[in-house]
Amino acid sequence: MKDPAFSICVYCGSRSGADPAFAALAAQTGRWIGQHGGQLVYGGGKNGLMGAVADATLQAGGRVIGVIPQALVEREHAHRGCTELHVVQTMHERKHLMAARASAFLALPGGIGTLEEFFEAWTWRQLGYHAKPIGLLNHDGFYDGLLSFLRHSQAQGFMSPDLMALVDVDTHPAALLERLARGADGEFSPLAAVF
Repeated sequence: MKDPAFSICVYCGSRSGADPAFAALAAQTGRWIGQHGGQLVYGGGKNGLMGAVADATLQAGGRVIGVIPQALVEREHAHRGCTELHVVQTMHERKHLMAARASAFLALPGGIGTLEEFFEAWTWRQLGYHAKPIGLLNHDGFYDGLLSFLRHSQAQGFMSPDLMALVDVDTHPAALLERLARGADGEFSPLAAVF
């Protein structure tokens, strides 16, 4: 199998959410990755949006790398159909391996786990531990409240406009994925091992 054209780490919910459109969005994202010769890196679960994005990537011919802590293998129903499934011991190992195998990051709708991973990737970018593009898919205004809070934080002097500019926000998955794939050429710095 030839090397993937790009490798996108997708953070998203292990639940499907209240609106069936969320799962459709995850499937659309996975199909785009697979159809464009890409690789999905994600949290390794079969449930919710995580399972939807992985299944769609595989069905479209893409590679899928799942990374899941041993403690979550049963809880999140580890996806045994991944091209590669890595079972690790800690969340720190999970996040580090996911970041190391990705050349871009994308957050879909999700809960606190999604937000925590997204903010960590963004923080690492700010600190110079990587130079990979980061995207936030704001489907149907899902992240409007978060974006409003971030603008408030910027207005209060806690964030610079440069920091906000590190995240590419869009409501259209294909357009955002295309930009992330195009910019996905940064290598993960070994300095990130300190985390």
